[in-house]
Amino acid sequence: MAFGIGLATALPLRPMAPIVPTLRFERSHWRDGRARIVGVDEVGVAPACGPVVAAAVIMRPDCKRIPGVRDSKTLSAAQRERLATIIRRRALAVGVGAASVVEIDRLNIYHATHLAMRRAIDRVGERDHVLVDGLRIRGFEAEVGPYTAIVDGDALCYSIACASVVAKVVRDRLMTRLAARHPGYGWERNAGYATAEHRAAMEELGLTPFHRRSFITAQRVLFGGEQVELELV
Repeated sequence: MAFGIGLATALPLRPMAPIVPTLRFERSHWRDGRARIVGVDEVGVAPACGPVVAAAVIMRPDCKRIPGVRDSKTLSAAQRERLATIIRRRALAVGVGAASVVEIDRLNIYHATHLAMRRAIDRVGERDHVLVDGLRIRGFEAEVGPYTAIVDGDALCYSIACASVVAKVVRDRLMTRLAARHPGYGWERNAGYATAEHRAAMEELGLTPFHRRSFITAQRVLFGGEQVELELV
């Protein structure tokens, strides 16, 4: 007769600790004399409204990591606000770029995101190498110079994590300001993502000029598959 029970079912699962980004990518360049290493990340690819925002950050060579900095998605709003202030104070340079809703609808989100990244990178000025979150981007090197694409870079690379925090804070503040101009959509809470509250408001109130019409036309799933007509507010 078996009396034991499986440990996997008996013991509660422990939550996984968040990944802490390191400086190993930056150090490989610092050792070779390249001092101005740019970390780049974007936020706002998936929302139904608002711009896509990118940040570029150059940290000082051989800097010490700011405790708590990691992928912005794993942080609370209060943590991001506090860390963004410290990052800006300690960084050699910080640049922010955006692509508007008009540009997103005209170019598509893929190209608009890279446009926002290029604008952010341009604003930090002189640079020796760029570290970008994600996959390789066609033609990007011709625009920004030598760069390395790092999958999950916002979780693994310190400079990219810093950029993700700055970009998220900038975009969330912007969406909060837009929420005051267009109440009822909950942008101060959902940052433009297609939450149930936001979808219901789009059906009831219509679309604002800040809604991505290309997204909504292509993704009728937002409305349960129904071919609904939405008025521009």
